[in-house]
Amino acid sequence: MKELLLTDRALEDIAKIEEYSITTWGKKVADKYLDDFEAGLKLLQSNAGLLQDIEEFSGKLKYYRIKNHFLICTEADNKLVVLTVKHVQMDIISLLNQLEPTLVLEVDLLFQQLKDAKKA
Repeated sequence: MKELLLTDRALEDIAKIEEYSITTWGKKVADKYLDDFEAGLKLLQSNAGLLQDIEEFSGKLKYYRIKNHFLICTEADNKLVVLTVKHVQMDIISLLNQLEPTLVLEVDLLFQQLKDAKKA
């Protein structure tokens, strides 16, 4: 089982999803949606093979769909990192191209921090 980490960006994305869901459909529906998110994250944590490659980004970025959202992830050592969460109606490749090079640089920095932490 991989250690699961969520970036600040991913946590902000989930908070926005929760806020939107509460406003649009009410607290009960929002809570159920977030429960589904939690279950999906746990499933992914124990079976990272469910991740799909995003080939346009040299294999560093992967995705997994939970309900109406894509988790954009990367793997490092025994860690699974959720970088951001985006709605399925978005053109993910175009969105990621807009976030690049920032997102890919974040992944490279994350890999370096994990290597440095391992050495310490």
